[in-house]
Amino acid sequence: MHPGKLPPELLEKLVLSRLPTGGKGVILGPGTGIDGAAVNVEGILVASSDPITGATKRIGFYAVHVNANDVAVMGAEPRWFLTTVLLPENTDEKLLENIIEEISREAKKLGVAVVGGHTEVTPGLDRPIVVGTMLGEAERLIRPNGARPGDAIIMTKWAGIEGTAIIAEELRGRLAPILGEEFLEVASSLIEYLSVLPEARILRKVANAMHDPTEGGILNGLHEMADASGLGFRLYAERIPIREETKTLCNYLHLNPLGLISSGVLLASVPRDYAKKAVEELLSHGITASIIGEFLAEEKRVIVEENEERPAWRPESDELWKVVGSQKSTQ
Repeated sequence: MHPGKLPPELLEKLVLSRLPTGGKGVILGPGTGIDGAAVNVEGILVASSDPITGATKRIGFYAVHVNANDVAVMGAEPRWFLTTVLLPENTDEKLLENIIEEISREAKKLGVAVVGGHTEVTPGLDRPIVVGTMLGEAERLIRPNGARPGDAIIMTKWAGIEGTAIIAEELRGRLAPILGEEFLEVASSLIEYLSVLPEARILRKVANAMHDPTEGGILNGLHEMADASGLGFRLYAERIPIREETKTLCNYLHLNPLGLISSGVLLASVPRDYAKKAVEELLSHGITASIIGEFLAEEKRVIVEENEERPAWRPESDELWKVVGSQKSTQ
């Protein structure tokens, strides 16, 4: 395909005809010559936007779920999605078809309508980039700065699961002879846990704040929550669930799983009196969950390891970039 916007016939064939464009509240959806969308909102409108830049595979999948997670942690139900797809020059039509099919499939799973966006071939790119914007409705807004001193910190699923899936896919050629294809298949399948919508629906009833820890992993996510609320925290390392696949990859590549991108994890600040019951409800729905620490009124931020309390380090960048950024020279 040539640089610039897709011609109308290709836009219809490869994009518009494949997307779930109708849904609750949609007044005006995407189409040729239409540069915006119109929706009818009944509750509080919550919006979020994120690009997918670290992965080259299943980026349509990531775009939907990463953005849905961001509105879900504010107590909203994801409703409407807009996406911008930027492709390198001479991209084969099949790549665009795959991206759009992923967006369509995952949006349908969440009951989300795709109401707008933009698709073009952009000179200077060496990989496709997808930027997504999700809009959702909330009856009760959960503010990112709502954590309170004494709140328990609940964590769902396992640290570093998105990073684990990305590394297994992006470095498959390098890792397969060492770790085996079967191991990498299991590791890459962790992408299926990327959505936090199921646990957000449960925790939004009691949480004071929720957060989806993306770049910088669990540790950066907790620092961001503490920053927003002006609090400190105490984190217990032995309580943090980590998959064996993540431990193996991180040990081999010399990465810290607590600083590895962790979309799919939900961090929630929950009043102490409700925390145990909330964890039990999560577990009853088959969602791994544990209380990993508490927020503090004082400013100190510490992690407890082997009964020793030490300052909780803050990642300067995600651990993923140490290996994915050098991908071309290692394959």
